[in-house]
Amino acid sequence: MAQQFRNVAIVAHVDHGKTTLVDAILKQTGAVASHQAPIERVMDSNDQERERGITILSKAASVEWKGTRINLVDTPGHADFGGEVERALALVDGVLLLVDAAEGPLPQTRYVLSKALRLRLPAVVVINKVDRQDARADEVLHEVEALFLDLASEDDQLSFPVFSAIARDGRAVRGIGYPGEDDSLACLLDGVVEHVPGPVDRSAEPLQALVTNLDASDYLGRLAIGRVAAGTLRRGEMVALMGRGDGAPVRKRATGLFAFRGIGREEVQEVGCGDLFVLAGFEDVEVGDSVADPEHPVALPRLEVDEPVIRMSFGVNTSPLAGRSGRYLTGRHLRDRLAKEVLGNVSIKVRPSETAEVLEVAGRGELQLAVLIESMRREGFELQVSRPEVVVREVDGAVHEPVEAGSCDVPDEYVGAVTQALAPRRARITDVRPGDPGRSIVSFEAPARGLIGLRSELLTTTRGTALVNQSLAGWAPWFGDLPQRPGGAMVADRTGSVTAYALDNLQLRGTLFVAPGDDVYEGMVVGQSSRDEEMVVNAVRPKEKTNIRTHSHDDGVKLAAPVIHTLETAIEWIADDELVEVTPDAIRVRKRVLGLEDRKRQAKRRP
Repeated sequence: MAQQFRNVAIVAHVDHGKTTLVDAILKQTGAVASHQAPIERVMDSNDQERERGITILSKAASVEWKGTRINLVDTPGHADFGGEVERALALVDGVLLLVDAAEGPLPQTRYVLSKALRLRLPAVVVINKVDRQDARADEVLHEVEALFLDLASEDDQLSFPVFSAIARDGRAVRGIGYPGEDDSLACLLDGVVEHVPGPVDRSAEPLQALVTNLDASDYLGRLAIGRVAAGTLRRGEMVALMGRGDGAPVRKRATGLFAFRGIGREEVQEVGCGDLFVLAGFEDVEVGDSVADPEHPVALPRLEVDEPVIRMSFGVNTSPLAGRSGRYLTGRHLRDRLAKEVLGNVSIKVRPSETAEVLEVAGRGELQLAVLIESMRREGFELQVSRPEVVVREVDGAVHEPVEAGSCDVPDEYVGAVTQALAPRRARITDVRPGDPGRSIVSFEAPARGLIGLRSELLTTTRGTALVNQSLAGWAPWFGDLPQRPGGAMVADRTGSVTAYALDNLQLRGTLFVAPGDDVYEGMVVGQSSRDEEMVVNAVRPKEKTNIRTHSHDDGVKLAAPVIHTLETAIEWIADDELVEVTPDAIRVRKRVLGLEDRKRQAKRRP
């Protein structure tokens, strides 16, 4: 049994080629039929994954190789989705660690490798993209070896096979080298079978299985995804579901049982020890629950992940324009949707706030929370969210905050601009080294709250050429006050439709966020002023109809294009007294307190 299949997770830093390698393996093993239309990034099936070009959710596929079935788990590379990586590692017996032949190991490489070694999972190292002009495979291998020396807890973890690959072309070779035109991924798949052990044979023991993920079907309801640790899971038999706490196990019949085959799922009669399963029939199942033998129910240790470091408030949309485009508008809708998210996402935490209409949501990073908000928006929700804040903890009587390790890949001429942007954020430059021809990689450490909004600022400064990645590096004493955004908010003083005549006067005072014809309301932020203080403006002022007509008065209005905020740029830009209004058809920035007189009274009461 133990020799019939392998469970392997593919882990790496973002954009080092995980999903591309999975695509090539699926094609070469016949899991994706040759007559089918070619699809890039087969595993990135989520709309946001394809739009953003990143993997958000870990997914499994299965391939047959020389009589051995290999279950492949593709994982995200962004640190914000580290919870998905931790869940994936609970399913596997080894990892394929991809490292870019030019960039070498980066912050997320260290993170995923440390998690794998802590679970004592053997690693197969793949030096990918050896066809890059600036590839330095030998040096990168030395850096990987140094990383293993730093992280390994046992001597046997320092020995690992190495392959060189061009995942895009589906070619690999053992050791450090350049794959030939006739090479394929056969040697890499052979290496996985040789060096990744099969699951421990505990098929004679009572059933034990761990649920690590959830899915849903229109016909079968909630689906539990996980791995059988002992015994055999059979369709139609009674099993015991063991949840959180000391409550009695829930005994039900396994009505639907599926296994991963290729890129799909196939209904099966049983799933053996060590294999991955998809189970239907349990509407109350949660991530971390155990499926056990009803006669001898013994729970497995619950799946634990790192705690969140960023939090935001999610509230019911209370703006005057609420209800125009959304279907889900109430606090009950919001609570039910977030409760559903918590069931399937172990790295998201939801807590009540002082009011019933607002909930506090914590996650790994602003990108993870932005993806959640965007998903809710596409589902028809209307809500308002606050600026991200860091979660702090007390250590030896002192307040500590999270520290992030990051890297920024930029053209050489922008290295100075990057260091200037990092300096006021209390960042410490740890390394500057050459990357691609004409580019440099700047490595740094900084408090997590200092990096909120950094990505947008660097993209603007470098004209969209910067590549920024960051991951949690630990906790440090509170760094003190950090600078706020430059410039204040330009706030509308009344409700109406924006006119070009009003904007013509306002564009001299700052940057505009609205265009003629847009609907605004009192308290909505319509631009960023050049001064630090709040500026209250009339954005709906019409041109007076008089009998006087002169050439200068009647010149056509020339307006600069407004800045259109995306969800990410909006939540990064706002101040503590502002919110982002999110609806299916609009992203608006507003003040928490809409009325000018109300804001003045609140400012007087504030200590």
